[in-house]
Amino acid sequence: MSKNPMHQFEVYKIGPEIKFGSVDLSFTNASLFMLISATIICFFLFLGSKNKSIIPNKIQLIAELFYNFIAKMISDTAGSKAKPYFPFIFSLFMFVLLCNMVGMLPYSFTVTSHIIVTLIMALFIFIAVTIIGFLKHGFKYLSIFVPKGVPALLLPLITIIEIISYLSRPVSLSVRLFANMMAGHTMLKVFGGFVISLGVLGGWLPLSFSVALTGLEILVAFLQAYVFAILTCIYLNDALNLHH
Repeated sequence: MSKNPMHQFEVYKIGPEIKFGSVDLSFTNASLFMLISATIICFFLFLGSKNKSIIPNKIQLIAELFYNFIAKMISDTAGSKAKPYFPFIFSLFMFVLLCNMVGMLPYSFTVTSHIIVTLIMALFIFIAVTIIGFLKHGFKYLSIFVPKGVPALLLPLITIIEIISYLSRPVSLSVRLFANMMAGHTMLKVFGGFVISLGVLGGWLPLSFSVALTGLEILVAFLQAYVFAILTCIYLNDALNLHH
């Protein structure tokens, strides 16, 4: 067991090296746990919808709770126009949630603790929402940078601030998830190291902190998946309804 708390975030190759020119497409531990998370989601939803009944079993009940939770979130934040995007938002929420939760297991890997993963997802959302906005409204979509009721004197400054705020969306979206997951797992590793170093007699205090942090990290894992999904809904709302 490594004493370095950052060792848990190391990405390493599994199997043969696969390269196309300067691009490395080798299968890694990050790829493995993304695949595991996606497989668990598919298997869970398959079981939840396989034998649908009026009186649901536990798996169907949990699946329906997730479904209704995301459907209500989309309806409350982006309105009825966003209903066609339900499959994407639902998939996004479930993927981030499962990646976070799987990362809580011993000897696992937290995919969402890497900025490259969260940034790619955030950039995809940012580009997709921008394209949707222009397809829906044309160049009128640029009016999102010009809030209503702003005095003419302040308009240039406010417009610049709005543009910077808009362009910073993928950064804030990705860093929020990455930083929370990385910080939480680092703290767990540090306190776990204290428990081992201090032994049975002196390790009870860091052990109690580790248990409390584990519960908190599970809550954070859910909250960060929720925040990632709801911010995507808010950005989608801007693109569909031009609210600003």
